[in-house]
Amino acid sequence: MLSRTLARGPRLTQLGLGAAQLGNLAREISDTDAQGAVDAAWDGGVRYFDTAPHYGLGLSERRLGAALARRPRDEYTVSTKVGRLLVPSPGTAHRQDDGGFAVPAAFRREWDFSRDGILRSLEGSLTRLGLDHVDIVYLHDPDDHWPQAATTGVDTLVDLRDQGVVKAVGVGMNQAAMLTEFVRRSDVDLVMVAGRHTLLDQSAQEELLPLARERGVGVVAAAVYNSGVLAADRPPAQATYDYLPAPAELIARAGALADVCERHGVTLPEAAVAHPLRHPAVVSVVLGARDARQSRTNAERLAARVPDALWTELADLGLVPDTTGIPDAPSAPPTARERS
Repeated sequence: MLSRTLARGPRLTQLGLGAAQLGNLAREISDTDAQGAVDAAWDGGVRYFDTAPHYGLGLSERRLGAALARRPRDEYTVSTKVGRLLVPSPGTAHRQDDGGFAVPAAFRREWDFSRDGILRSLEGSLTRLGLDHVDIVYLHDPDDHWPQAATTGVDTLVDLRDQGVVKAVGVGMNQAAMLTEFVRRSDVDLVMVAGRHTLLDQSAQEELLPLARERGVGVVAAAVYNSGVLAADRPPAQATYDYLPAPAELIARAGALADVCERHGVTLPEAAVAHPLRHPAVVSVVLGARDARQSRTNAERLAARVPDALWTELADLGLVPDTTGIPDAPSAPPTARERS
């Protein structure tokens, strides 16, 4: 599988495995299926794996670490996230987690972008993963915590990178506007943008992607199916968009996208995976998987041949902007003086 190199940091395979499903996102999966998802991804060439404490209250990290335990550490890249501390909560362990994961609520999530909170969070992640280091650390969803995340939070990550504790640092969010401000104001190496650089939502192309390309900041595209509406060859009537029922007009637009794809012998999910990687700022697309079959499907979709004529027609119809001709990103990140 092809890889893309960050201006500063590790190489990332063009396809990454997002491990939210390993944390029982929405429903339970078995340890066997979790292991199978990682093994099949590895067999398909994936060497970038992304997780977070938030995913299943640590279950995702534990399962990912166990699945990678027999793999050579220098052959893969792992990212995790900070900002939500996991605090033991034995009094609620008999309940189900209310954060979207089918796990007991034995911990509670506590927002904390302080230096101490970040260091404690990273230490807990390393323990759960069974690793002595991770390669990339993201600030996770600091939407309501800009003052602390943009100062103490990002400064702590930069210190960890400069000390050699991690190779690269960034921010992961479901919005493009605040990510753009992190790229503009701080010394991050990459950002993970979820759901905002897709066939249905190109808001990241307005400011985030051009600025990231200009400053040598890599972009990882996640949630490229917008949580479901782009995941099937034809959008179902009950499709979800950003984890909520999709509005009728969005389903109709996804249907129009599917029509064009069919005319060019491409499926809608194949186009959804290919689209983000057409922009030179994007270094990887992260897809989730619950089992080996889904990991194999992810690799097949990445490998699908998507003709240029598809993108031309989508642009002509005003469905998806054409990114042909955008120059490559700089080979090295600007200095702090150049960023200011």
